[in-house]
Formats: sequence, C-alpha cells, structure tokens
Amino acid sequence: MKRFGPAAMLPVRDPFRLDLTAQALRRIGSNVVDVFEEGTYYRALRAGGRTTMLAIRSHGSDGIEVRCTAGDPLAYAVTVERLLGTRVDLSEWFLRARRIVWLRAVAERLCGVKPPRYPTLWEACVNAIVFQQISIYAAAAIMRRVVERLGEAVRVRSVACVAFPPPRRWLECDDELLLSGGLSRNKVAHLRSAAEAALDGRLDEAELARLPTPLAAARLSEIRGIGPWSAAVILLRGLGRLDIFPLRDSGVARSLALLAGDAHVDQADLLERLGPVRGMLYYHLLLGRLSTLNDDAVRGGAPDGGSNQRKDRQPAHLQRDSSGPLRRRNDADVDQ
Repeated sequence: MKRFGPAAMLPVRDPFRLDLTAQALRRIGSNVVDVFEEGTYYRALRAGGRTTMLAIRSHGSDGIEVRCTAGDPLAYAVTVERLLGTRVDLSEWFLRARRIVWLRAVAERLCGVKPPRYPTLWEACVNAIVFQQISIYAAAAIMRRVVERLGEAVRVRSVACVAFPPPRRWLECDDELLLSGGLSRNKVAHLRSAAEAALDGRLDEAELARLPTPLAAARLSEIRGIGPWSAAVILLRGLGRLDIFPLRDSGVARSLALLAGDAHVDQADLLERLGPVRGMLYYHLLLGRLSTLNDDAVRGGAPDGGSNQRKDRQPAHLQRDSSGPLRRRNDADVDQ
C-alpha cells in the first residue's frame, strides 16, 4: 500500500494561497488529475519509470509542505514550483491592477492566487484542445472520462489521482475509446496531431521558451488544431507567459461584466493597461466565474475539501463535445 513519506519544506513568495492557486489549476471539482481535499493539493506524476503521488499543504505564510509516496520530495521541488507558481513575483500585477477601480477590488479579494502551470507543455496542449468551443463543464467532464481511460490511477488511503497520460497513449489507443469519452472526431484528430508533434520534436518546450511570445504562438499554430486562442492558453498555462491573454472568447466578456459590475470595460484598453501581466487577468476572470458556483475558496471562506468525487453541476445533456446554448466561441481553433 502506498503511503506518504517525510515532509520537505519549500519557500513561497508572499502572498500565496494554495486553495486559490489549486482552483485556478484544476478549474472544476471533478478533476481527477489535480485533486484538492481538506486543504491539501494532490497530484500524481510519472517519472523515472514509476508513478508518485505528491501531497502539498500550506505551512504558515512562508512555505509549503511537500510529501510524496516515492523518493525524496525535494526531487520534485522544480515541478512543484512550476505547478503552483510559488516563486513568481506579482508586484507588477498588483501595481497595475490597483489603478483600475473594479479590478483592484477583485485582485484584493483573490490576493494569493499565483499563475499555475501544467508540468508539461503536452498537458497544456491537451487541455487547450479539449476545452475549445464548449462549456467548461462539458470540457471538464470529457477530460475526466478520457483521462480515466488512458491514465494510471494512484490511491493513497481515501485519495485517488490519475497521472496525466503521455502523448504515446493518445496515439496508440483506439479512436472509439476517445470518442466514447465524448470527444468529437475533429478533436481526436487534433489531439493525435499534437501527440505526434510532442514525440517528433515539433512541440519542444525548450525551443519555444527561447522565442518571444508572438513567435512562440505562431510556432504553436503550425500544429493542426491549435489556433490563436489555444496557442495563448498553452503559452499561459504551459510556459507561464503572463504577457499574453486568450482573446475571442465570449466567456471573457461575460466574466468582465460579472466582475466589473456597472463599470464600462474596454477590453483592448484594459489589456494595454495591464501590459506584461495581462495573463493574470485570465486567472482572476476564471476564479470570478467559478465563485458563482458556490466555491468557498474563491469566495474567501475556508476550503470545502473539493472532493474529486464531486459531480459537476452542469446538466447531463450538456456533458458532451457538441454545440449548445452554453457553447463558447473562441476562434477558428477547431475544424481546421
């Protein structure tokens, strides 16, 4: 039976809230890859021929406590810092946000959220493609079903995580397995194209990291199924580029209206004023939308445990990859 070993302490750059950052990473409570329960963030990682589960808790205001089921937790320090953005300096964000009246209030309420990143660029690509042009609820349900079919499950006592499946698993499985999870045929083709790019070197994180953001976005858009919106999400959630913002998303307009209240918001002007930290707006809009789903962490209360067994509140007939009343229009990312 797997169990967690001794804890190691990692420093964080203040302010930091684990609950908000984990929520920004996992989006919906049914996420089985990123799990948050009773103040602890869990994640299963595959490395060195074995699968390890990490357990991360806040430790006062100056650090986090990391445990793992195999090996030295300090060996995962770089991955943890990447996942949770613990060392990111957001002073520029706070400086710019406080100059915008309505955004200042939002930034103060969500103070402590850091920009999370997926542990691999591949995982960022999959999430961007799956979440194209459908509601967050439907996409999260599809992602869960497919990941459970392809990934390796790890359980420690009552907590279960699924290690995100590597690109080869997506290439080698039958189409029917992916289709039965709710993916459209176009998205299956796009995911396989991205998997091929990850394996043949066209999707190379080190190479993209050396490019300025506009060139990196253009390089990503060369992969079938990745358009401007998806490229922006991949750079933000995969490379931690805060100087980019996913445009042409009708959900952004709804979120801005929700958070800004009566204030008129010119989106182009807002992004210009936020400059090199405009990507943090994405996370604040996301958490602002999620706050309407009765999430205690986002509202500022105590974390509710966020069981990974909780069902999404989205009606069952919308839990599929199809257009409907909650369809989100991003850009021409799909069907190309």
